[in-house]
Amino acid sequence: MDNVFIDKVDTYIVDLPVIRPHQLAMTTITTQAIVIAIIKDKSGRTGVSEVATIGGASYGDSTVEAIKANVDKYITPHLIDQTPIQFNKIMTTVAKHVRGNLFAKSLVETALIDLAAKQREIPAYKLFGGKIHDSLPLAWTLASGDTGQDIEEAKEMLHAKRHNIFKLKIGHGDPDANVRHVGEIIKAVGEESRVTVDINQAWDEYTALKQISALEEMGVSMIEQPLPTWNYEGMKRLTERFDVSILADEAATSLHDTYRIIKERAGDAVALKPAKHGGILETKKIAGIAEAAGFGLYGGTMIESTVGNAIAASVYSTISEFKFGTEIFGPLLYKDKLTLEDIKVENFEIQIPDDIGFGNTLDYEKLEHYKRR
Repeated sequence: MDNVFIDKVDTYIVDLPVIRPHQLAMTTITTQAIVIAIIKDKSGRTGVSEVATIGGASYGDSTVEAIKANVDKYITPHLIDQTPIQFNKIMTTVAKHVRGNLFAKSLVETALIDLAAKQREIPAYKLFGGKIHDSLPLAWTLASGDTGQDIEEAKEMLHAKRHNIFKLKIGHGDPDANVRHVGEIIKAVGEESRVTVDINQAWDEYTALKQISALEEMGVSMIEQPLPTWNYEGMKRLTERFDVSILADEAATSLHDTYRIIKERAGDAVALKPAKHGGILETKKIAGIAEAAGFGLYGGTMIESTVGNAIAASVYSTISEFKFGTEIFGPLLYKDKLTLEDIKVENFEIQIPDDIGFGNTLDYEKLEHYKRR
């Protein structure tokens, strides 16, 4: 059994083009940077994982350059000659030696799980609770910045039965104009779909009070991270003031951050993202305390490619309920993919892969083509 031990860890920064500019409050994505990790055992089997960041350092404090550097220098020494099935023990050791670095930890943990599942020739979800869902509702983000284009895009998605939940990014620009933009889209497709909005921390409390009142009247079903991450008290006041759900995303990173949000009722829902939580084990813990507190869950995305998207789909399939569905649409925004497989969407839901590991086969030629030199 010596061949199950970890022999090598490689990481790569990859820059993938997207099909259209994707506008957020803090940046506009035209190329998405991701990190790929490949952990190899002594028999040559590989575990593959991915984390993505948004807009360099503009979204959060993890950049692809820092993730790669910290995995290579500080985490990899704790992996060599270990057995992947002990991923929980390994990550506990890593946590004692490496503070923070949640994206880097997620990258490593998920590669360990993928390899452990491949060594046993089972789907990865069997290693963290087992699958509940064969498919999950899939939202699409309308973020072109143009009302007419967004309406046309939404109608195309509805006709193709790909998405009937739409998120609008409205943190960039004039709040009044952005809310009118939301109103036009609800008029056009609101009867056939559910609409949510994401402010990406861009509003102050005064702006939020004014605009959320209008959005609630329009029928928006969820308001995502309207205030900066530090403003717990403001988020609590908004939650108490309005009936529409106030969702914490950027503020809900670690288990301890999320516990504080729940304790202070600084929102009534949280967005899960394995990368921002530090991996699957922490994501499951956060989902558990949110469920116990009666918080709604949303299956979020860091706009991962097919590798990371399959990881999110796998862990989300083991969580009992997502009040607001999921938004793991990342691969649909890319012009190309790094795997031989693609995601499957049927009747507005993403299908959960049942192949061994996370259900992906890495395309090494594509990795070589897109990796950063």
